[in-house]
This record gives sequence, C-alpha cells and structure tokens, in this order.
Amino acid sequence: MRLLFIRHGDPDYANDTLTEKGWREVELLAERAESLDMGDCYVSPLGRAQDTAAPSLKRTGKTAQTVGWLEEFPAKIDLNKVPELVKAYPDTKKEEGKYRSRIIWDIVPSYWTERREYFDSEKWRISEISRNSDVVETYDRVTGSFDALLAEYGYVREGAHYRVERENEGTLTFFCHFGVTCVLLSYLWSTSPFLLWHSLALAPSSVTEVVTEEREKGIAYFRGLKVGDTSHLYAGNEPASFAARFAETYGNMEQRH
Repeated sequence: MRLLFIRHGDPDYANDTLTEKGWREVELLAERAESLDMGDCYVSPLGRAQDTAAPSLKRTGKTAQTVGWLEEFPAKIDLNKVPELVKAYPDTKKEEGKYRSRIIWDIVPSYWTERREYFDSEKWRISEISRNSDVVETYDRVTGSFDALLAEYGYVREGAHYRVERENEGTLTFFCHFGVTCVLLSYLWSTSPFLLWHSLALAPSSVTEVVTEEREKGIAYFRGLKVGDTSHLYAGNEPASFAARFAETYGNMEQRH
C-alpha cells in the first residue's frame, strides 16, 4: 500500500483559495500527475485543497472523494480560559479585550522544546496545552477516520503496526494540509504530532510518499520515501513557496515571524 499526501498550493487564506503563484504550482503538479500513479483520491473540503486537486484530477481523468476529516487540523485553544499559556503563544492578539483563539500547534520553540512531554509519543496527550484544549479528542477523531479508511483497503491497526488482512499494492492520494498531514504521519510513526508540526516544513504543493513494508507475513509498517518533495516546481523553474516556514533569521523582517 502506498500513500501520497499532497499539500495545497501557495494559499490565499483570506479567500480559501490559491494565490497566482499557487495556481502556477498546481499546474506544474498536474503535469506530473500521471507519473504519480495517484490511485484512489481523497480531498479536504476546504477550497485551497479542492483547487489544488482539480488540475491533477482533470489531467488524469480521476475523481476525488471529499472527506471532512482531511480539513486542516482544527484543534484550537482558548487562552481566555488559561491565560498562563500566553507564554506559549506570546504574539496572541486581543479583540475587544479578549484573546483570539489560536491554532494549537503555533507555539514558540522556547516553550515546547523545554518541556519533554511534547516530544513523547504518549505524554503529549497530558501536556499542559493538551489538557486545556480539544487537541486529543480531535486527534483521535481524525486518526480514527484514517484507520477506518485503511481498513477498507485491507490494513487494520494493531498496536503501533498494521495487520494485513488483504495485501494491496494500490495507492491512496490525499490532497490536504500541513497540520493534518503531520497528524497522520505522527500516527503512522507513533510519535508526537508536536514534534512533526515543529520539525517539518512541507512546502505548498509538495508531495510526501509513504509505503508499507511487510517483512513479516501479515504485518505492515509505513515507511517514508519522500517528505515534502517539490521536484515538480524545480522542473518548472518555480521556486518553492515560503508559506511553510518562519523567518530564517529574526532580523529578516521580510520573512514571516
């Protein structure tokens, strides 16, 4: 079994679509689509993912099923209930005297790296942020839906590996988002999602590929072959978007902080 996770192109978040650059990126991706051998396709309901999938689906004559759990990982935290956690989100702005809700993983490294539970495959669930948000409940809902889909193709979760009920050399392609891709990879690899959210930068329109290895009969584990591949952009002389990243040096104010 082979899985492809394709992040949406350079985003226009305000309008939930793609920028002009994003459209160039996904057209270049479409030129490569046939060679990707995408198999059965699934897509997030959000516009930027739908727009990313459309050119590749058109080029290959495929359709994609829209599934809600592929939307950008929606867990958030309300700092008004736990103001002591502003230290993890120091740039949080206020509206009418109240803190805006924050995406769960958008925390500064000085906070999470000094608390070892965020590195741990189990202890992240009882971390201060997890206990004061819906991240665990949302994570389990998303990964449960993911497991249900894999089971339809013959792979049933058993501990930290998969029991092979039916060998399958097909491909599943997911057009989705950075945050949820990290969640699904962390689940496949039994590691903390916080570690992947902060250690990976998957560029817009990039392709991440994992495949099963079945070294023992009836037992499978997923192994990464490509993570954040943007070779279709290089082939088209299109630079990768900076949208996946934060400023390389703090003094560079032209980059995202």
